Amino acid sequence: MNFLHRTRGAVAALAVTLSLAMPLALALSSAAEARIGGGGNSGSRGSRSFMAPKSTPTAPGTAQPFNRTMSQPGSPGMTAPAAGAAAKGGFFNRPGMGMLGGLAAGFLGAGLLGMLFGGGFMSGLGGFASIIGLILQIALVVIVARLAWSWWQRRNNPQPAQAYASNAGPTVGPGPEPSYRTGFGFGGGSAPNQPPLEIKPEDYEAFERLLSDIQAAWSNEDVERLNKLTTPEMASYFAKDLEENKANNDINKVSDVKLLQGDLAEAWREGETDYATVAMRFSLVDKTLERGTNRLVAGSETPIEVTEVWTFARRSGSDWELSAIQQTN
Repeated sequence: MNFLHRTRGAVAALAVTLSLAMPLALALSSAAEARIGGGGNSGSRGSRSFMAPKSTPTAPGTAQPFNRTMSQPGSPGMTAPAAGAAAKGGFFNRPGMGMLGGLAAGFLGAGLLGMLFGGGFMSGLGGFASIIGLILQIALVVIVARLAWSWWQRRNNPQPAQAYASNAGPTVGPGPEPSYRTGFGFGGGSAPNQPPLEIKPEDYEAFERLLSDIQAAWSNEDVERLNKLTTPEMASYFAKDLEENKANNDINKVSDVKLLQGDLAEAWREGETDYATVAMRFSLVDKTLERGTNRLVAGSETPIEVTEVWTFARRSGSDWELSAIQQTN
């Protein structure tokens, strides 16, 4: 009997440790993705917000869907935020926590309920076997959810390849030959049944300049500057991320940003707004420091390479602004 009690106590202690360590490990993992955008997918691409950008030599895979956006399916452009679209409901619902965060919350919540009702920490799950059963159920739910998501994407984006079938090649005027080693290559096209949008060499220079300027404004926590370089939607996300860094007593510093390769995925016009989605591979030094002491929390002085898909928007007579950031698969 004593052996059973000791075993149960050991399992309970292990469950407590896992419940507390899992969200901590996930939080530390997300700290390593502390650069602007947090390694996530934020923003809007007008009416194409729920369509995957065309793949390019720089980003031959697919761009990930947005997990923070103010666009709604079927809307002609950017709309008011959907209810709760940008809300964060507590620690276990932080961006990046996902299913693992929910699982940890389930372990911890069930155990605490068991303790409250006097049955011991493990009674909330009915013993170790119930934990295994719960894990299997969670895995089944994940599989079903992924299948449902894939079906929903196919239904709402029928035959995505045909969306670009009418692109008749480059839409830019005479200029340098494409280079996929450094700088931007020239390619892509405009939306079908719409006037072609010409992306000129000076536009590519503006994209490269924005890549560096936005990273610098982020490192300096210059919200006013970010408001000038990005759309109001993106500026609101960055301001919220910077507030979270301050709450965690962290400051993210990004330096030595260098564009290594880039090319145009697509360019189109909606009303008075021009959009250009570009794939960019760049290097940077990404460090997270403890505020006040400059103690290194995450990252290093060693440059890393990142490939992201950035979308820029420009209203008639205005400069380009960052409208979205997406990671690649």
